[in-house]
Amino acid sequence: MSTTDQEPGLYAAREPVFPKRVSGKFRNLKWYLMAITLGIYYLTPWIRWDRGPSLPDQAVLIDLANRRFFFFMIEIWPHEFYFVAGLLIMAGLGLFLFTSAFGRVWCGYACPQTVWTDLFILVERWIEGDRNARLRLHRQKKWDLRKVRLRITKYLSWVLIGAATGGAWVFYFTDAPTLLVDLVMGTAHPIAYTTIAVMTGTTIFFGAIAREQICIYACPWPRIQAAMMDEDTITVAYREWRGEPRGKGKRTEDSALGDCIDCMACVNVCPVGIDIRDGQQLECITCALCIDACDEMMEKVGKPRGLIDYMALSDEASERAGGAPKNIWKHIFRPRTILYTTLWSLVGVGLVVALFMRSDIDLTVAPVRNPTFVTLSDGTIRNTYEVRLRNKHGEERPFKISVTGDDTLVVRLEGVEGSVVDVPADEMKLQRVYVLAPPESDAAHSERTDFRMWVEDTTNADRVYKDTVFNGKAN
Repeated sequence: MSTTDQEPGLYAAREPVFPKRVSGKFRNLKWYLMAITLGIYYLTPWIRWDRGPSLPDQAVLIDLANRRFFFFMIEIWPHEFYFVAGLLIMAGLGLFLFTSAFGRVWCGYACPQTVWTDLFILVERWIEGDRNARLRLHRQKKWDLRKVRLRITKYLSWVLIGAATGGAWVFYFTDAPTLLVDLVMGTAHPIAYTTIAVMTGTTIFFGAIAREQICIYACPWPRIQAAMMDEDTITVAYREWRGEPRGKGKRTEDSALGDCIDCMACVNVCPVGIDIRDGQQLECITCALCIDACDEMMEKVGKPRGLIDYMALSDEASERAGGAPKNIWKHIFRPRTILYTTLWSLVGVGLVVALFMRSDIDLTVAPVRNPTFVTLSDGTIRNTYEVRLRNKHGEERPFKISVTGDDTLVVRLEGVEGSVVDVPADEMKLQRVYVLAPPESDAAHSERTDFRMWVEDTTNADRVYKDTVFNGKAN
């Protein structure tokens, strides 16, 4: 078979996207958000928060060894994971809300993939030049000294960014200053070095190499967003009725050409390499850089700004028919967004209420079932319970254990004189508790007696309880 008769391949080779530098209000907004989000990510592990001598002083810390999460004055224990679940639900509802109101603003401005891709492109532009210079370098087949120097410089910069990203990530899981010294001295745990290496590699691959392919092929959100958006969603769109027919000819009163001069500025600045003039597309991340590029070009040719703009699709149809666009607040406040806002607020209020209502002490009671009960020499029936006492305070507290529900039941603590046990600061203590019923009591001769076990913080009189069962010797 001749080469002319060969079937074309299923997949075309990827043509890298080299976005052109652009200036404008949306590009400036993206710079500000990039600086803020990266600043939060890199600097947060170094913020200190005094919790007392027995607790870590890192403001945000995921303490896997002790199974706790610290966030400034808030401490989340394993049994309180519902707070994390609630925050995830709020994040999902917030994403639905903003997507329904403004399209993929999360993708265009705050998604980590977008932020780090912007950072890598910025560094690449500093080193290799703007779009045309990078295109020439990419298409240059000969590897001369200049190309080798630029590529090595770029790759080393990428490695530094990736290493800083991976290093910042591990700082969230242990004391940052201590870990930094250990990393430099080579004495850190191998898991720390492995995690940094993995995070470095994935950051470089996602943000520097794959770039827009992650958004187009790997991310599921472009496929889901259609369910969140409708004709009233405000998103980046092209006013086709005003721009078409496009062309480079001179505009006169008798000219049939639209305002679009087909300069390709909107395409050249797009980080995913699409043409917004082709309509709504899955690949568009709503970054609005095409708006800045088009507005700049419209000013140069003496045409009104807004050929490409944030608008609702219903507005474009209304303007095409000669009508006026709908008030922006009518687009934002509609049943869908009101529902998302209500659900988001309810979850948030519920979490805040739960956070302030939770007790600083807690307990769990687990009856020992093997054996169910023990008969002592004097006929007393004894049940054994494994009681976990949790002290969420920053200092050691004395906890008193008692029972109610049957006045004949008596409490004894293993290894402790009396009914008071000291629980260390911010720890959980496992205490074996014996509950005894005298031989003449009803509980000793009843198969099952319900009672309530109490724990009281004798320092401030806070109390919590758990209901459980005393097993007696049935007649």
